[in-house]
Amino acid sequence: MHELILFSTTVFMGFFAIMNPIANTSIFIGLTESNDAGEKRSIAFKSLLYAFIIVASFSVAGHFIFQLFGITLPAFKITGGILLFMVGYNLVQGKESKVHHPDDETKEKIKNLHEQNQVNIAISPLAIPILAGPGTISTAMNFVGSAPSLSHIIIVIAAFALLCLITFFMFVYGEKLLHFLGKGVVNVITRIMGLILAVIATQMLIGGIYGAISFYHN
Repeated sequence: MHELILFSTTVFMGFFAIMNPIANTSIFIGLTESNDAGEKRSIAFKSLLYAFIIVASFSVAGHFIFQLFGITLPAFKITGGILLFMVGYNLVQGKESKVHHPDDETKEKIKNLHEQNQVNIAISPLAIPILAGPGTISTAMNFVGSAPSLSHIIIVIAAFALLCLITFFMFVYGEKLLHFLGKGVVNVITRIMGLILAVIATQMLIGGIYGAISFYHN
């Protein structure tokens, strides 16, 4: 039981760090500032639903994807660790990683497009790449790849579902939250999440390198 609790905490904190719902709330507000409350709620729900479907699909099919493409877990850990470290490093520096967030020009183009079709903005850039980007998918597949049982895989999916629920409420009530916290607090939280993410990425790299040495040594 203690091992499951520890695993659940690690998974949730890993997802929380990579998704960073507090920082993403400001992005959501910026992309939906011309929408009314009902439209914002709809966009938030759709984007998080799409993100959950994407991450859950990769979580369930993770082992199959490894076998299909001949990918070893150590190789995926090393690649995923490098990718997550890039995201974490940029967050610590107070920057938005391009593998996690679109640049300003892309966000402006999508913001203009969503006036014609709200589904566009829910899918991109919110669901992909902000909520369920390469970093989030890599994190999910790494946890699943390391999961020794079905219960661990269920925990991964449940942890992401819980984070999606939390993020939904933060999106809906985000303006009040950000106003209450203030820009300085949001920046501090973002940097802390970046540090946690960089540490998780380093652990993934260490595990991947160790696994690769053991695999080829045998």
